[in-house]
Amino acid sequence: MSGEPRLVDGKGNSMIKTVFKMTMGLGAMVLAAQDVSAETNRNCASRPMVLERLANGYGETRQSIGLGNNNAVIEMFASAETGSWTITVTKPDGETCLVASGRSYENLSETLPPQGNDV
Repeated sequence: MSGEPRLVDGKGNSMIKTVFKMTMGLGAMVLAAQDVSAETNRNCASRPMVLERLANGYGETRQSIGLGNNNAVIEMFASAETGSWTITVTKPDGETCLVASGRSYENLSETLPPQGNDV
């Protein structure tokens, strides 16, 4: 023990573990939503149209990007000013779909502890 205080939630769980679990849950949600978005095109449009709407309507800019199933590009857009955020999936054909959105966005830059260390 280094003597540093440990952040714990009301159930005695480490906050880092809780954040990690939440991140993994969000990832699973995105993968599930990606499959759903392929079936229903209600929240899809051309990429330029979606980006224009996120920028001008919500002040959101791209915060992260990754490659998902079937070469789909998954991006997270957010506004530090308003706290709004949106996750999009862009399919190889260029169609972009909104899969999740919310508020209270915070930018975190944390590293996970080395494997084998219990925090």
